Amino acid sequence: MKDLTLEAIAKNCACSITTVSRVINGNSKKYRISKAMTEKVMAEVTRSGYIPPFTAMSLRRGGSRMIGLLLPSIANPYFADMASSIVKELDKYDYTVILVDTMEDEHRLYESARSLLLRRVEGMIAVPCGDNPEVLEQIGKEIPVVLIDRFYESTSLSYVTTNNFKGGQDGARTLIEAGHEKIVCIQGKRDSMPNQERVEGYMQAMKEAGLEKNAKVVGDEFSVQNGYLETKVLLNGGNIPSAIFALSNTILLGVLKAIHESRLRVPEDISIISYDDNMYMDYLTPPITRVGQPVENMARLAVKILCDQMMQERRSDMVSQIRLMPSLIQGQSVHFAQSLRKI
Repeated sequence: MKDLTLEAIAKNCACSITTVSRVINGNSKKYRISKAMTEKVMAEVTRSGYIPPFTAMSLRRGGSRMIGLLLPSIANPYFADMASSIVKELDKYDYTVILVDTMEDEHRLYESARSLLLRRVEGMIAVPCGDNPEVLEQIGKEIPVVLIDRFYESTSLSYVTTNNFKGGQDGARTLIEAGHEKIVCIQGKRDSMPNQERVEGYMQAMKEAGLEKNAKVVGDEFSVQNGYLETKVLLNGGNIPSAIFALSNTILLGVLKAIHESRLRVPEDISIISYDDNMYMDYLTPPITRVGQPVENMARLAVKILCDQMMQERRSDMVSQIRLMPSLIQGQSVHFAQSLRKI
């Protein structure tokens, strides 16, 4: 088949060459190209098997040597650490990384993944958002796709995550064993599998201690603003908690700001435990007790699984779904309540 040009695709779709180029490069939203036109162009590109010139050249050299990395928020220190670890690990295999911030947007995730496929990346590592695995699973039939941190409840894709249920349980138990009974959990994205498991772990710990009636889960984003607003509401209500379990390091920062503005002290007035580990937590006053995830090991495993699959033709026989154990890192943000419970 004669190589199809952008001009031919534009003619078949009744649009400009510029529009086709912007769609192929994943910039439909930026340039306000309609969903209908975007789908029309993508369908024509898929039907024709069009390969952009720069990727065709790389294929003739024996592969693009590029890996796509899709993360939900590069501004989040946890995902920034993850990106750094993955890039460092892939460099050992002589791969270049194309990093995309999906901004916790399910549609952006799918469009970015399709765009990376058109750029002929040899594989993808993705932190998914949303609850529909169909697009990434379809791409997984063309190139290896490995999920990291988050995963879909029922999927044929490989993934590496941590035991978030145990992490949620351990965090809540630490506060309960310190004598706290009024413990509020501030959660992140509700459709995120790790978030759901952390909440389940928190609820199980509260139930085991006979505190299920005191259990309270609020919030809906892994963001500083979410932690700040939810804590402001809690501190201005009539039943102020003695402890807060923040389910991410970004939520934690919002919690701390709201507590400081209320002229309360950590841990004397309110005890805090956070999910996620980062070096800066040891430099806060006080240092934060947190549930840490083995980010470097997660990165190493995800890259190893991806590279192993890229070397094999029958990837369906190589699905790996791995859960690593979290760890409790002691700081000084938990105060023993006066009426210590005996569990």
